[in-house]
Amino acid sequence: MSKMSLYEPAMCCSTGLCGVGVDTELLRISTMLNNLKKNGIVIERYNLANAPQEFIINNEVNQLIMKDGVEVLPIIVVDGDIVMTKRYPTNDEIITLLNLPKSYLVVEAKTANRITLKKPGSCGCKGGKC
Repeated sequence: MSKMSLYEPAMCCSTGLCGVGVDTELLRISTMLNNLKKNGIVIERYNLANAPQEFIINNEVNQLIMKDGVEVLPIIVVDGDIVMTKRYPTNDEIITLLNLPKSYLVVEAKTANRITLKKPGSCGCKGGKC
């Protein structure tokens, strides 16, 4: 199976799902990653604020950021190759990139967890700004 890593912009917490305004794209990505994890598929997720060393360790990611700036984030890496920049892959793109069955993105209702959003400020955000 292929290995995927997400190199994301600086966020106040690992998922970006805190503060007063929730980004629906980050909610989709977090839900999709959770569903894949329940099927044994783990995608590494690196936040620039929480894991800056990972952006240095990966030479290609480091060079791309040095050249184009942080506006290039998120950077999607599959099997060591940068396959996408400036956006998250769609669910269908992830299925294709990792050669997985579509059923891996769906969790049966009886096993699905509710997503609990943190209260504003509970992850270090000040005034709703992360």
